[in-house]
Amino acid sequence: MAARMDKSTLFLEYMSRFILGQLPSAEYSSLFNDFVESEYFLIDGDSLFITCVCEELSHKEQNLHFFYIVEYYLMDLIGKGGQFTIVFFQDSEYAYCRFPELLPLRTALILHLQKNTSINVCTQFTSCLSKEWKTFLDENYPYFLIVADEGLNDLQTHFFNFLIIQSWSVRVNVVLFSGQASDVIRLYAYFMSSLHKNQIFFKKYEENIRKAYKILLRRLKKRRASLLVPLFKNLESKHMVEESYKTLCLLQEVWPEGSDVRRVLCVASCSLTLEMYHHFLESGTTTASEETTNSTKVESNCLTLKDVEDLCKLHCLTVTFLAHVPLSQRARSRFITSKWIKDTSIFFEMKKWCEYFILCNINVLELWNLNFTHLSDLSDGPLLKNITFYYETEYVNGLHLNLGSAIMEDYEHLWNTVSKLVKKFKVGKAFPLRTTTLQFLTKNPSPIKDSSKEKMPPLGFIPMSCQMVDKFSGDILKDLPFLKSDDPVVTSLVKLKEFDELVHWHSHRLLSDDYDRTRSNFDGMSKDPWVQKQKQIHQRFQRFYGNSLDPISSKLIVTQDAKPKKHFSEAKSKKAHETKAEIIARENKKRLWAKEETKEEQKWNTLSLSLEEEMRKNVSSGAKKLEDFLKSCKSNSVKVRAEMFGLTACWNAWKQHCQNEGKTTKDLNIAVQMMKRIHSLMDKYSEVLQDADRQLISRCLQYLGFDKLASSLNTDQDSVNDVKKYSVGIGPARFQLQYMGHYLIREERKDPDARVEDFIPDTWQRELLDVVDNYESAVIVAPTSSGKTYASYYCMEKVLKESDEGVVVYVAPTKALVNQVAATVQNRYSKNLPDGQALCGVFTREYRHDALNCQVLVTVPACFEILMLAPHRQQWVKRIRYVIFDEVHCLGGEIGAEVWEHLLVMIRCPFLALSATISNPEHLTEWLQSVKHYWRQEDKKMEKRSASKRSAGGHASFSKGYLQIKQSYKVRLVLYGERYNDLEKHVCSIKNDDICLDHFHPCAALTVDHIEKYGFPSDLTLSPRESIQLYDSMFQAWKSWPQAQKLCPENYTHFKNKLIIKKMDARKYEESLKAELRSWIKNGNIKQAKIVLKSLSPDSAFSSEDKMKKFPLLVEKLREMDKLPAIFFIFSIKDVEECARQACISLKEKQKSKRPPKADKEAHDTASKLLKVEKSIMKRKTLDEKSQNNPRVLDQSLIRVAEYNHLLKSLKKNLEIPPDCTYVDQKAMDAELLKMVFDRVKFQRKGEELKCLARRGIGYHHSAMSAKEKQVAEILFRKGLIRVVTATGTLALGINMPCRSVVFAQNSVYLDALNYRQMSGRAGRRGQDLLGDVYFFDIPLSKVEKLIKSKVPELRGQFPLGISLILRLMLLASKADDSEDGQAKVLTTEMLKLYFLFSLQFLVKQGYLDQEGNPMGFAGLVTHLHYHEPSNLVFVNFLVRGLFHNLCQPTSKDSKRFSQDVMEKLVLVLANLFGRRYIPAKFFRKTEFHQSKVFLDDLPEDFGAALNEYNMQTTRDFASFLLIVSKLVDMKQEYKLPLSQIKFTGEECEDSQLVSHVMSCKEGRTAISPFACLSGNFDDALLHPEISSNTILRTFGIDHTQAPVLWPQRFDSQGRRMPLNAYALDFYKHGSLEGLAQDNGLHTGEAYTLLKDFLLTIKSISVSLRELCENEEDNVVLAFEQLSESYKEKFDKV
Repeated sequence: MAARMDKSTLFLEYMSRFILGQLPSAEYSSLFNDFVESEYFLIDGDSLFITCVCEELSHKEQNLHFFYIVEYYLMDLIGKGGQFTIVFFQDSEYAYCRFPELLPLRTALILHLQKNTSINVCTQFTSCLSKEWKTFLDENYPYFLIVADEGLNDLQTHFFNFLIIQSWSVRVNVVLFSGQASDVIRLYAYFMSSLHKNQIFFKKYEENIRKAYKILLRRLKKRRASLLVPLFKNLESKHMVEESYKTLCLLQEVWPEGSDVRRVLCVASCSLTLEMYHHFLESGTTTASEETTNSTKVESNCLTLKDVEDLCKLHCLTVTFLAHVPLSQRARSRFITSKWIKDTSIFFEMKKWCEYFILCNINVLELWNLNFTHLSDLSDGPLLKNITFYYETEYVNGLHLNLGSAIMEDYEHLWNTVSKLVKKFKVGKAFPLRTTTLQFLTKNPSPIKDSSKEKMPPLGFIPMSCQMVDKFSGDILKDLPFLKSDDPVVTSLVKLKEFDELVHWHSHRLLSDDYDRTRSNFDGMSKDPWVQKQKQIHQRFQRFYGNSLDPISSKLIVTQDAKPKKHFSEAKSKKAHETKAEIIARENKKRLWAKEETKEEQKWNTLSLSLEEEMRKNVSSGAKKLEDFLKSCKSNSVKVRAEMFGLTACWNAWKQHCQNEGKTTKDLNIAVQMMKRIHSLMDKYSEVLQDADRQLISRCLQYLGFDKLASSLNTDQDSVNDVKKYSVGIGPARFQLQYMGHYLIREERKDPDARVEDFIPDTWQRELLDVVDNYESAVIVAPTSSGKTYASYYCMEKVLKESDEGVVVYVAPTKALVNQVAATVQNRYSKNLPDGQALCGVFTREYRHDALNCQVLVTVPACFEILMLAPHRQQWVKRIRYVIFDEVHCLGGEIGAEVWEHLLVMIRCPFLALSATISNPEHLTEWLQSVKHYWRQEDKKMEKRSASKRSAGGHASFSKGYLQIKQSYKVRLVLYGERYNDLEKHVCSIKNDDICLDHFHPCAALTVDHIEKYGFPSDLTLSPRESIQLYDSMFQAWKSWPQAQKLCPENYTHFKNKLIIKKMDARKYEESLKAELRSWIKNGNIKQAKIVLKSLSPDSAFSSEDKMKKFPLLVEKLREMDKLPAIFFIFSIKDVEECARQACISLKEKQKSKRPPKADKEAHDTASKLLKVEKSIMKRKTLDEKSQNNPRVLDQSLIRVAEYNHLLKSLKKNLEIPPDCTYVDQKAMDAELLKMVFDRVKFQRKGEELKCLARRGIGYHHSAMSAKEKQVAEILFRKGLIRVVTATGTLALGINMPCRSVVFAQNSVYLDALNYRQMSGRAGRRGQDLLGDVYFFDIPLSKVEKLIKSKVPELRGQFPLGISLILRLMLLASKADDSEDGQAKVLTTEMLKLYFLFSLQFLVKQGYLDQEGNPMGFAGLVTHLHYHEPSNLVFVNFLVRGLFHNLCQPTSKDSKRFSQDVMEKLVLVLANLFGRRYIPAKFFRKTEFHQSKVFLDDLPEDFGAALNEYNMQTTRDFASFLLIVSKLVDMKQEYKLPLSQIKFTGEECEDSQLVSHVMSCKEGRTAISPFACLSGNFDDALLHPEISSNTILRTFGIDHTQAPVLWPQRFDSQGRRMPLNAYALDFYKHGSLEGLAQDNGLHTGEAYTLLKDFLLTIKSISVSLRELCENEEDNVVLAFEQLSESYKEKFDKV
């Protein structure tokens, strides 16, 4: 037995080490993606329980505060869109046998969540290894499980480990409670994916796991029994359950009318405890402490029965207080710090067990009327101590206070009931409360906790005389306290003496901004030939890149005079009087057109000869050539001839095919081609068709079996012999929907719009053109590839034609999209501009190019914000005529979302906001309209002031540009919902080692309940084929369906006897079917509706095997089905690269298996011969030149060259890749262009691999690649050379890479409704594919259903302010070129006025602003590093204190170089500030690494002390701010539990002297949540490092995360330290990306991105310091320059 135990213990340790090994690769990310929606997930109830129990500022005996913490957390999840179930496993409660005080709390929590909230709580599963649990997971397929990585002891940790391992085995990912952090709309946590190796671990050791679990459970059960025996003697757990049940039954007899759960538990637990304690004393044995002391007598460490009675009375009085005293009064309770004496331990342990057993039985008495509302407030340990302290200390000393009549009566009632329930002995009376003299609390010199008022800072704002503050926050200033001018805080604001070394530093100097710092590509007028050449190469590539995106010829823009347009009628009248020149031009045009028509006729005559034969052999390939000709042809007469030719050829092929029907089934593809030609002829050329043409069309329809349609064209038509032989066998409507769905003609306007040359815009697109013409703004929501971007180009063209001054800014969310748009603009337009000006410019954080001297600037939001907020760029800002925001739904995103908000409110000009996926565009439009309303008011004010200045002869500051063009302040909403091509979905499964693809009908994603509640999702559309499927399923499900005939395709109103069914007709049919299915559900035909939905579901089952291994098989399958090109979306960078490699390896192996055995040897031999011949040719070259007249020598040379060519041809043939071993389309690109693309990545990190993959037609695309690397995949994919691309979500945001198929090949939290629509929208290339295909591979069916039926989530606002932003705004207001305009921009952020005031106060105290609001000190440096708040503030603090000057000492006095030790210490400091990336706390235990140190050391001592001082001062200021604004909160909301909304309000007990006495702490509890006050917290808790958000008042709308502090150490919810990852310092020491991947748990791509950002920060600091310092030899400046160089050198090597 012992040996088996040891084996299981060893295995448990092995399992723990395995989990520990996965921790470094845990990804710290948002659990919910950027929008209000989440995956369905699970929460382990015990993990939630212990996480909240271990909350640092909560008291373990205070129930209500604990429940508040739990509800706060759950409410936060729900508020962020969380959809979850909480699971409590039955076996898990055995882990608490050492913590009996937690058992009743755990049970109460379960009951509370079940009875008082709508959360789904599961308690039916015994363990995570049970079959029932596995079934539950299979049915619900949660995406992840939130679990703790460590329990209260090792035994509980093992339970969590079993749960983690089991979850991974069934492909459920794991999220840790440890290290979670929350902001306004996101919750960040460590995410541990269910990798294949994790799944294999369970399979490999399943038997060991189950054995170890059984042994662990057996051990815990045994331990529990051994702990209960000393307490309850011969009564086992089951006996105690029976005893508690008897007690409850007895109580039911005493209180038949029922009661509330709090009173029931109080009375039942007191009576049961008294009886058990009586039994314990009677048995005369030692107590539970016998195990440790062995020989301790009962008398020495036990209470007497009377003592226990007194404690029970005190408990009853406490519960009475809970029932009568509101939370507002309880929150003022004094907090007793004395502890219970040791002798009370047995009583409390026994009582907790009794409470637990009673709560376990509470549900058994079903008929009893119990009120469960106050399960969250069953007992209050601190209050019990408070009352005990009064009775045994103050009462004894003569302070006699009354209880109040209500409390006294209720208390007596409770105690009398206890007396009735105790049968074994007689219980004393209710009064007096204390009958013994034993003091239950230990002696303590200061037993009552002080409110610590003196520690808190003085309340009041520093007075500021600043116009900005008065304008922005003037309305609330009158309600706020201000400090007097002689207050020490105010007097200490006299400029602080800076460190001596900073004397020669000009801290006030305006720094160059991010624009100046960003690397310039070819800016300026450099005459350097090399620069000029590079510029030409760049421009040539950009045009090539742009042409790959938008293959149209460049348009020369000529600036037009801004003359008013002449009326249309004038132009018409003018036409009657043409000039001679105009007549000649018209005649020339006519002659040219006739010549062109003749050419096209000749071309057709030539083509038709070969086409006739081809269509006889293969109708499909012949039809494709015919359509290619029709696309290029302009002459209608030639087109009609070609169409009639095609129809005749198809008809002949159909007749021939049907005559051979005995041999083969009918190929309806020929019939489809026939109908396509008929559709085209009748829709486009109906008016020019001859009678003979109509007769032929009619004949063709007869042969297809469509007699009614044929007779509508020609009534005299002869009948067809043996019609069945040729008929398609179904009606024309069904045939068109089922087989021609994606070919159906789209409704398109035929009237051109003079404003657009290259295509005829739709009605909604014309509205966009009107918007731009009227200088209006618009929010444009339309599907991907619908043509919404065209408005952007029209807008650019308009501004370019207007003048050489106006600017259009195009804001794109990613650098990749910036590059694409810039290339497209450069390819589309050219313009002759004055010297020094450019048409298009780019500005990103990495580089800029003609950014301020261009007319079209393409940039990312953060860079545009830099220009908008730069004081000296405001004249340029005034030149902006339009701003285009692409993918505007990013303002609900995770990174930089607040910047989108800043920009949308700060721009004065009109804008276009484009998106394919916003579910609440009306709300967004309303908000933007309100912003425009603000600007209209401001413009009016500024115009008035300018007019008055002009009349007074002064200079007007109002921009001239704004008055020239009168912009509209209207914001239009333009919606368009129709996709050009249909999308069909398929699910992939693996059967018999082969990939099976099953069509997934969109309606299969729905349930009857969903349709009843929400209807059909607005963007759930069906292809015509899917509409037929739906009709057939409805027909089968309800045989007596009344509407069956009416909705039959052949009888449907919009189809009946219709030769051409159009796309809009099919859409009306789809809507009719949906409406009919809704009416079924509404009218009670739910059974039939369920049958319909079930019949549409695919049969494919989701398998748990590692499907990634089958990835090459999937690609091959799509190639066989002609479904390439395809994009495969995979959400892990590592897997993106690995899948591309695997597909390539598979092709190479396939080629290898096909090659003859000696092929490699032959290739080697041929290559050797080739080398020899080449050398021979080179040697003879000089001889040839000398003996040119010698025929013999010349002949030998020619023979050598011929031999060389033969060998080269032979080698090429040998190495040639067979067509089925590559996905490359060889005709797509010529070798020269391919070389140009490949040369771009010659020196890039992934260059060689990308080229190798591209030669097989494969590529990958993710965020960790450089712009050049990404462009290779983009260009070659669009050109058609690459036909397989694996990608992360980087392609979802607007990247122009249309394809035939989109495959979702990996599940992820990022695969949500929004990204699904963005990504699937890539399928179906407009102009090439009328049908796009979406495949789900390795995605569970439940997830597929959710994606299809989920609505696009709504956008939500961020917390848009930060200290650095406010300082940047103040700089703009005070130093802008036009201060009036600058102030107007600042005031657009009219929100969070209180936080604005705090920020100003903070900046004044730190010396960055004076009391007039003017920037001072190092304000410029702080704003320059605004990306890194609050690290930027700390950095400047260190600099001003002279810490960097102390550190940066050169190797010798005369030297300007610094030692490696100094450099490493400098990196250590910077890594602590700017390279903060945490590692899970548990991983801190690992000590063995290969190259890296992994855990970042603390700051050097002097830096650490300075940081601590900064943090404490800032925390005090923030605490002061919270105390001031606490008067403005809604206290009614504060007295409710957040989730259950249970109120703890009521009238305060004024008639009870005792209540008033023990709850008399009115001071020091202003900004703290009343629930937190119950645990003895005062306002000084606000000074606690990283105070939890649930401790302060929750209706503030502001929490501790907005305080600009940087705590050097972070602890998780269990108090464990979370170390920082030392990746930045480790890399500086060893220079290896692989080392970071191996030890630091970073993927090489991720590490590369992190290091690149860190290097950019070092460079930025280095340049800033050089600009601020006049002394050329300042040590700090030199040290940062040396570090910048050395770090870059190491980085460039990778």
